[in-house]
Amino acid sequence: MSRILIAGTNSGCGKTTVTLAVLSALKARGISVSSFKCGPDYIDPMFHKKVLGIPAFNLDPFFLQGEALRTLLAEGSMDSEISVIEGVMGYYDGVQNSPEGSTYTVADMTDTPVVLVVACDGIANSIGAIISGYKKYVQNSRITGVIFNHLPKWRYKDMAEVAEREGVVPLGCLPESAEFTIGSRHLGLVTAGELENLSSMLEKLGRQAEETIDIDGILALASKAEPLGVEVSKNKRPADVRIAVSRDEAFCFMYDENLALLRKSGCEIVYFSPLHDKELPLGIGGLWLCGGYPELYAARLAANKTMLQSIKSSIEAGLPTVAECGGFMYLNESLTDKEGKKHKMAGVIKAGIFPTDRLVRFGYLTITAKKDNLLGREGACFRVHEFHYWDSTDCGGGFAAKKATRDASWDCIHSTGTLYAGFPHLYLPSAPGAAESFANKAREYINKRA
Repeated sequence: MSRILIAGTNSGCGKTTVTLAVLSALKARGISVSSFKCGPDYIDPMFHKKVLGIPAFNLDPFFLQGEALRTLLAEGSMDSEISVIEGVMGYYDGVQNSPEGSTYTVADMTDTPVVLVVACDGIANSIGAIISGYKKYVQNSRITGVIFNHLPKWRYKDMAEVAEREGVVPLGCLPESAEFTIGSRHLGLVTAGELENLSSMLEKLGRQAEETIDIDGILALASKAEPLGVEVSKNKRPADVRIAVSRDEAFCFMYDENLALLRKSGCEIVYFSPLHDKELPLGIGGLWLCGGYPELYAARLAANKTMLQSIKSSIEAGLPTVAECGGFMYLNESLTDKEGKKHKMAGVIKAGIFPTDRLVRFGYLTITAKKDNLLGREGACFRVHEFHYWDSTDCGGGFAAKKATRDASWDCIHSTGTLYAGFPHLYLPSAPGAAESFANKAREYINKRA
């Protein structure tokens, strides 16, 4: 299976822009492509999906390791000629000042050739030291090529010679252009759905890549990837229960892997909008309120009173519900926006959401169930992550959380036999049995109401 990993020297070097350019060029050639993102990132896969029109998956070695990670990559690549993986942060940035859990870890676990993106702002021959350092920092770094970002075409010949001296293949450049700039906010880039000119920008990026990036060279490197050595199964249970999943401007953070695993467990996914719809879809057996930016749409969410009541009454009637991060915020009694105005929310959780001036409990966690709950039995452990600037006056106490990177622990999550509501984001492939447990509870709910 042909595959390539596009890594960066650091956050902000332009690896997302370069990845989108390569994806667009490959698609324009009529090549079937699958895409992946390293780490716990929701936003970049949305851009991949906008280019390719198919789900983009995450490869995160904190959640999955070894054969499980390779299997996910193989499953997501079954129908493609080439897979393109985008890195996260700097190539070696991992857990506790080590490469563990980094983009390099993904490349090493999957034996994938790596193309390093290097930004050329204010630098010339010194780029050789950067390339050399990244290539030699660990034995068998897997770095085989380099793409220069923010480099005028007329400078490329000199930079290519520098790369060749350091033993890597120069694969072209992208010039700096305001047309290729994606804005950002407190949790990262703005989302793909918010850019009106995104389709046009992606087409221009693809044309630019054909002009200044060596797409044939990338295909050649990708073809050298060794087989993943895993077996892939397409087996899944026929759909027999409907699950409502939030999807709109306010609620858009959910792993495609979660959806895929729910479908394998016999769930039909029905999307709805807490912003625009008046009530929940009919005939559902479960509800998933995913993360996003409810703080940016608090007034509009509060104004949609029929949806708030529909969700509150359904959950109180026993509808199996997962509400993670932004979805959990929505279930609180109130949400205070950054201007200090308080907005009424669903009121399922008797607490209030308020803004802070920093990321709260940011990073990877392991959570352990203190009692039987919607997603599993007492003692079940889940690997999760948190990233949010807002907090709650009551984050729950159904699970014990432990920080992955230091000796810190606390209680979190409101949990019952039909509810998971808290800030930690779930990654179902790392939690064996959780998707099946949720699906079974949804079937029980439907059967009781029949």
